[in-house]
Amino acid sequence: MDYKSFLTRDFKSVAQVTERKKRLRLNHLHLVVIIASVLVIGTLFSLVSLDAEANRQIQLINSQSDNQIVLPITIPTNMPVSVQDDDTSTEQTSQIEEPQWINTEVKRGDSLASIFKRHRLDAGELHAIMKLGDDTKQLRSLQPGQKFKIQVDQDNAIQALVFDIDRYESLAVHRDGDNFVASYHHKNVEKRTNNATGVIRSSLFEAGREAGLSDKLTMELATIFGWDIDFALDIRQGDHFTVLYEEHFLNGLKVNDGEILAAEFVNQRQSFHAIRYTDESGRSDYYSPDGLSMRKAFLRTPVDFRRISSRFGKRKHPVLSGIRMHKGVDYSAPPGTPIKAAGDGKVIHKGTKGGYGRTIIVQHGGSYSTLYAHMSSYRNGINVGKRVKQGQIIGYVGSSGRATGPHLHYEFRVNGVHRNPLTVKLPNAQPIDNQFKQAFVSHAEAMMSQLTMYKETNLALNHH
Repeated sequence: MDYKSFLTRDFKSVAQVTERKKRLRLNHLHLVVIIASVLVIGTLFSLVSLDAEANRQIQLINSQSDNQIVLPITIPTNMPVSVQDDDTSTEQTSQIEEPQWINTEVKRGDSLASIFKRHRLDAGELHAIMKLGDDTKQLRSLQPGQKFKIQVDQDNAIQALVFDIDRYESLAVHRDGDNFVASYHHKNVEKRTNNATGVIRSSLFEAGREAGLSDKLTMELATIFGWDIDFALDIRQGDHFTVLYEEHFLNGLKVNDGEILAAEFVNQRQSFHAIRYTDESGRSDYYSPDGLSMRKAFLRTPVDFRRISSRFGKRKHPVLSGIRMHKGVDYSAPPGTPIKAAGDGKVIHKGTKGGYGRTIIVQHGGSYSTLYAHMSSYRNGINVGKRVKQGQIIGYVGSSGRATGPHLHYEFRVNGVHRNPLTVKLPNAQPIDNQFKQAFVSHAEAMMSQLTMYKETNLALNHH
């Protein structure tokens, strides 16, 4: 065994080793104490600094007036700062009032002036609005039920005014500086086409309602065909009609019926057709498919009557007795019922005429004349030489002269000869102008095709 390497090692005594370890432990302890002391001193310094800052803020707060508290605010360096003098008071921001709308409705007897007075609006502003002339002329004739919206500010000064003229149009007035400006606004009306077919069972109006027509459209239908069909005497059970008409919609809701575009009426198996046409000049009327006017030169009946009390021809006279020729038709009607001129013409007689009582005679061109007798009174302004239009009111039903009750005695003469007003062939009004004839024929063919299709479809459905 080689002991040399072992013997040459440097070994210390036990006492020496112990002493060295003690010195190392003491050095480590000193290092720990130093580090801890540094930490404690740093902490204490921070606390003292915070306490001093707090005291400074408290002193700053206490230095302010009792009724104003100012909190320290850190202002970002990227925001502008405005500087004010110490004696500048804080401004108070007042709340701005929004303009208010007054909603009001026109009452009976109202004028714009009374509406302004009711809402304590300035009469001077009313004058300024009415000075706009034609732009605000609609405000001069108000109707009960019409509605206003008036915008006023906090001083009750008008800023805007909106007036609904009707369902389709409104007038808007708004302030522009010291003046007012007016404008009209038209609502977008959607027009849709609808159709209806009715069969007469009891009356025209009942058939119209069953078909879904309003009374207004039914009356228009009777007016269109009124020159060819006497709706009081000629209607029979089983007669039928088909109507193509417009409906008006606002915002998806129906607000009104429009015009009848085309119609067919079958009376006692005889068919009558009417097509509405508007020419390039803007004139609208109803024509037969071959372009003849549906209007005749004369109304078939010049009064809305309850019944025919006496027809044309020989009869026993109700007052004078004996068989006499009755040269006209008597229409029984309530006293005061309006009497209309049967056609365009000139008044050639006005006054009492024997047993006829109060009478008017109208001359129509060179060949025709009509007589209206037993009137209770005449329409104001109707005098000899006055020209009258078809349908114009000329007097009122009465029982003047030899009459047993209120009625209109009506005569129709051709070249001085009395003719039966119920059966005489009435001359047509002016047909469609030749310059529009070709365009009308194309339009009429399209309308007739639609009428035929709707009629066949609707009648088939009604039978089922």
